[in-house]
Amino acid sequence: MKLLDVKAVLDRESDIQQTDPELEILKGLDDEGTHYAILSHRWGAEVSYKEMTGLMKMAERKRDEVRQRAGYQKIIKSCKQAMKDGYEWLWIDTCCIDKRSSSELSEAINSMYRWYQNAQVCYAYLNDVSESTFPTKQDDNKFNKSNGWPEWFVRGWTLQELIAPKQVKFFNKDWVHIGDKQRFAPTLERTTGIPRGVLMTGLAGKRLSVAQIMSWAAERKTTRVEDRAYSLMGLFGVNMPMLYGEGKKAFQRLQLEIIREFTDQSIFAWNPRMPRTGSVLAEDPSDFRGCGDIERVEPDKFVYRLREEYTRWGYSNKSSRRDIDRLAALRDAVEFQQFTVSNAGIQVLLLVVPSCDSPSHFRAILACTHGQGLIAIDLVSFGRSFARTSIDSLLPATYPDLQTVHLIHHQDANETRRELVLDDHYTSYHGFTRRGTYPREFTRNTVTLSSLAEDLIVIVYANSGARSCFAVGLGYYFGQGWVHVEYDGRSATQEENWTDFGRTAYHRMWRARAKHAQSIPKRQGLYSGEFGNRFVRHAHLPRSIWAARVVWGRWEEDDFKVMVDVVECPGCCDGQCRTTTTSHDRYGRAMPGLMTTVSRSYSLELDEQLAWTDKCSGQRIAVSHVMYPHVYPELHIHSWVIMVITSGEILYALEIYLRICRPLALISRTNQLMAPQSPAYLVEALEY
Repeated sequence: MKLLDVKAVLDRESDIQQTDPELEILKGLDDEGTHYAILSHRWGAEVSYKEMTGLMKMAERKRDEVRQRAGYQKIIKSCKQAMKDGYEWLWIDTCCIDKRSSSELSEAINSMYRWYQNAQVCYAYLNDVSESTFPTKQDDNKFNKSNGWPEWFVRGWTLQELIAPKQVKFFNKDWVHIGDKQRFAPTLERTTGIPRGVLMTGLAGKRLSVAQIMSWAAERKTTRVEDRAYSLMGLFGVNMPMLYGEGKKAFQRLQLEIIREFTDQSIFAWNPRMPRTGSVLAEDPSDFRGCGDIERVEPDKFVYRLREEYTRWGYSNKSSRRDIDRLAALRDAVEFQQFTVSNAGIQVLLLVVPSCDSPSHFRAILACTHGQGLIAIDLVSFGRSFARTSIDSLLPATYPDLQTVHLIHHQDANETRRELVLDDHYTSYHGFTRRGTYPREFTRNTVTLSSLAEDLIVIVYANSGARSCFAVGLGYYFGQGWVHVEYDGRSATQEENWTDFGRTAYHRMWRARAKHAQSIPKRQGLYSGEFGNRFVRHAHLPRSIWAARVVWGRWEEDDFKVMVDVVECPGCCDGQCRTTTTSHDRYGRAMPGLMTTVSRSYSLELDEQLAWTDKCSGQRIAVSHVMYPHVYPELHIHSWVIMVITSGEILYALEIYLRICRPLALISRTNQLMAPQSPAYLVEALEY
């Protein structure tokens, strides 16, 4: 490691004009045989390795600018403290690593935990603390961006910098010593969730679960998403190459490295805020939020716990007791203590309970506890592999049985992603706007759903003025796409929290995803490819004059679009979601709007152009295509709707609407009205 020569740095600073430009201030030394201090801090305006080593060769103006930075003053103050404490060498991550060298950066990150562990003392600089006493109480006013504590306590890299060193001294922004790790261990335990014993003596000799260590990082943040994984390598004693740009894949790689080193099933015991189906690995350390009390269970104790808890899963007869007793072989099962990672998945021996309700769903009992009970996770079979999922309740089909399973840990090669276009701009005509999407965001109007067994995304729409909102769910369940609408049933006068409503709607739809998928109409009839290929989901919004409507087509179509609309609906329906089937002109192109079937419609000839019309109660535009008009004698010249179905005629429809439908008096009785022999199919849209 490269260490700062404390005396050389301070001598250079004291006589900057006379210092030899070739003076070396960094030297490569062995961390195990050198006594040195180390700095832990929150980054700001820092000084790089290149600037620190080339300071004397800079132009005077540039050199003065570097020396005035807060980061440079932090280096000088650290060196003064190190000299005061009797240390000749100091390590600071900002200026002791040449980040221009990828190999040097990778070596430093992989060695950093050891470097902090071997340091004689760590100086923790709290740049947002001005008091001369250590903060022992949460203060949301003073530290409103960091959960009521100094920002140092919520950063990703400072987690290992708190645990690894034997001695940690805390300094405020003026470099006044305000306490140390040993003295304030109870406060630090409450602040960080790290057990006091770990703070006092480190990780050595502690039988901690993977989930427990991960939980300490659940609320921490890093500037680069990859650093959420890289900053945890030292805590688990694993190494891997740095690949900045890989995003969240870094955390996946970290978990796989941990699995190769440890046979700890608690790594599968994460609990996301939003249920999802997919990889058995967590997406982010935040998935381990609330896992601080999880303990790993050894095979012999696991069998003992099974005997204790068999009644909790409904196995109360003697036969079931014998079935569980035979699992005593787990004590000696080598497979139970091994994980094998391959492209096919993570091969592991698990205790599995099949579901009575679905042959594809299972519950796996893990060798770890949370409180008094063993932890179980839900799995869904996907061919020969198993993915993580979430089941509200599972009725066991048989007693638990040992199975060797392959758990999916990456995007499956056979997975397909269903992309659809969301057209929701019509909602704005009644003041509704898109307020949020859960559990993930999507780009513009393209929504991607995974076909890996199950997926769901929820979009929330709200009208702030009327305090009314609804949520549209787009889901995929074992090859069947589905659509559902949820509305907020609370009082319209109550202030709404859209985030809470979105999460609640997501959980409700997820729990009922099988029912929603089954409710989607199926293709029927000889001409199902031409007729009945559009569906409408209609839900009246309580205490309002509006209804939410969602229109979609066949999921197997390549050009798949979902339309979300809000229409006036003054008490005409009971509020329950219902689905209707309709179709478009078998000779025309797909309809761009919402559909309803009418028994009689008319056509209007104007300027030698023909368009379908129909009576309506409000101002609407409809689109359709006219092929075979027939004369109909009855005249209706009020409240007309213009119909044009091909997309190329939409602008023409708008033109006619502006010329005729608004100034109704301009329509002359001499215009020829026509009607078809068979029913036509209307497409309703909102007023432009």
